[in-house]
Amino acid sequence: MPGSPSEPYDLAVIGAGPAGLAGAATAARLGLSVAVLDAAARTGGQYFRHPAPGLGAARPQALHHDWAAFTELRGRFEVSGAAHLAGHHVWAVTRQDEEVWSVHALVGEEAGANAGCEGGAASGSGSDDVSDARSSGTGRSREGRTRAGFSGERERPVRLHARAVLFATGACERQLPFPGWTLPGVVGAGGAQAMLKSGLVLPGQRIVVAGSGPLLLAVASSLAAAGARVPAVAEASGYLGYARRPGALAANPHKLLEAAVHGTALLRHRIPLHTRSAVTEVHGTDRVEAVTVSRLDRDWRPVPGTGRRIACDALAVGHGLAPQTELATGPGCATRRTPDGTHALVLDGLQETSVPGLWAAGEAGGTGGWQLARVEGELAGIAVAARLRALPALTRSRRVRDLARRRDRMRAFADAMAAAHAPGPGWTAWLDDDTDVCRCEEVTAGSIREAVTEFGARDARTVKLLTRAGMGWCQGRMCGAAVACLAAPGTAQGTVPPSAERRPLAVPVPLGSLAAGAGEPGDG
Repeated sequence: MPGSPSEPYDLAVIGAGPAGLAGAATAARLGLSVAVLDAAARTGGQYFRHPAPGLGAARPQALHHDWAAFTELRGRFEVSGAAHLAGHHVWAVTRQDEEVWSVHALVGEEAGANAGCEGGAASGSGSDDVSDARSSGTGRSREGRTRAGFSGERERPVRLHARAVLFATGACERQLPFPGWTLPGVVGAGGAQAMLKSGLVLPGQRIVVAGSGPLLLAVASSLAAAGARVPAVAEASGYLGYARRPGALAANPHKLLEAAVHGTALLRHRIPLHTRSAVTEVHGTDRVEAVTVSRLDRDWRPVPGTGRRIACDALAVGHGLAPQTELATGPGCATRRTPDGTHALVLDGLQETSVPGLWAAGEAGGTGGWQLARVEGELAGIAVAARLRALPALTRSRRVRDLARRRDRMRAFADAMAAAHAPGPGWTAWLDDDTDVCRCEEVTAGSIREAVTEFGARDARTVKLLTRAGMGWCQGRMCGAAVACLAAPGTAQGTVPPSAERRPLAVPVPLGSLAAGAGEPGDG
C-alpha cells in the first residue's frame, strides 16, 4: 500500500487547512498519490474551524466570510483521491534515504493536541486558533497540564513514507505577558474565535479584545455578532503604517474591503477602538473582573497616567501570529526574519524550502491569510508533480505564472501588515518582577531579569538553562518570544529567539511511544 517502505506515497501533506487541501487536491489531480495528515478530525484548519455535526449548527457559514470558497476547495479535495489521515499528530520528519522521507506521527483522540498551541499547530492544524491550552487559566498544576495533552495510553506511533513533503502547518498566536494574564478568563484572541467556531460558546459575556494585528477586528465583530458585549478593542499599534506601502494596498483592494466590513461591524455594535493602547494589567481574584488599558508611546511603553479600568469577565488577547516551523527546521530547512520579528521558512519561487524534496505553503512561509495559503498550496502541488513526474513544463504554464503573480501581490500586503503591527521594544515595561513569563515552569520576569543582570545571560537559551523558562510542556511556544526579549533588553523587535531552533521532536512525545515500534497508517 502507499506509505509503506516498499511503496511510499508520492507526497505527504502535513496540515488540512487551505494550503494543505489546495496542495493535495492539485497534486492528486496531476497523478500523484497523496496523503494528508492532520491533528483535527475535520478538514479546514484553524481558519475554517466549524462545529461538529452533533452540535446541530444550522448555519455554520454564518461564522465565516468565505464559506462558499472553502466548501468548493473541500469538495475538490474530497473527489481528488487523496487520503485524509485525521487525528495524526506529526512530531518529526526525517530522511529515510536519498529519495524517501519518513513522517512520524502519533494517532489518538487528543494526543498532543494541547502541546503548546491549541489544536496542535505543529501537527498541521492551521493558523487561526492559536491560544495555549492554559490561556484560559484552567488550573496550574503540572498534573493537570499533562492530562491536557498526552494520556500516555491512547496513542500509538505510526510512520508514513513519501517521496516529497509539503508543510502546511499554519501558525501559532504570539503572546506577550502582562500582570494578571494567568487569571481564568484570559484567552488567546484566536482561541476565543475558535471556541465560537467549533464549540458555539463564548469565553464570557463582556469581553475586551486586545493585542495587535487585523485578527482583533475579526474577533471583536464575531464575538459581538454572537451576542457578547465588547466594551473595547485595544490595538497596540496604529493603522498609519499601512500608508507607508501604498503599492501593496492598491494591489490588494479586497483587503481594504475586509477592513471596511469589520469596521462597519464595530460601528454597528458600538465597539470603541483604541489604537496605540494595550491591556497592561488584569484584575480579579478567581477570574477576570476588569482590565487596565493604557496608552502606549511609539516604542510600546505605557504612558504614565493614562491607565483606564474597564470592567469585563473575559479578555481575548494576541499579538499576531508566529509561523509553525518546528517540523521543517528539524531536517534543516532555513528560516528568514519577517518584518514583525518572527521567523518563517525560506522558500523559492515554487515554494520549495532550502532542503530539496521539502515544500511549504501558507503561514509556515509567513503569515498572510487563507487566500494566500490556498494559492501557495496549489503552486506547491504543481511544483511537486513537475519534479516527481519529470515534467518541468508544468512549472512554465500560464496557470503557474498567474499563481505566482497573485502570491507575490498578497505577500507584499502580508509584509506591509507585519511591519505595521510589529511589537515595539518597550513592551517589557508592562511587566513587574512578579509577573509569570513562563507559565509552565512558573518563572517570573524578575527571575529572568536576575539571570541577565546578575548571572550574565545574554540570550534565550542561557536564560532557559539558568531559570528553566521554556522547559515546560509548551516548550517555549507561549513564553519564547518574551524570554528572548527580556534576555536582550532594548533590542528592536526583540520578541523572538535570534534564530529558529532545531529540535528532533516538534511536540512532546511519551517515551513509551518512542520505544514502541511504529506501524503504518490504518493499522490498528
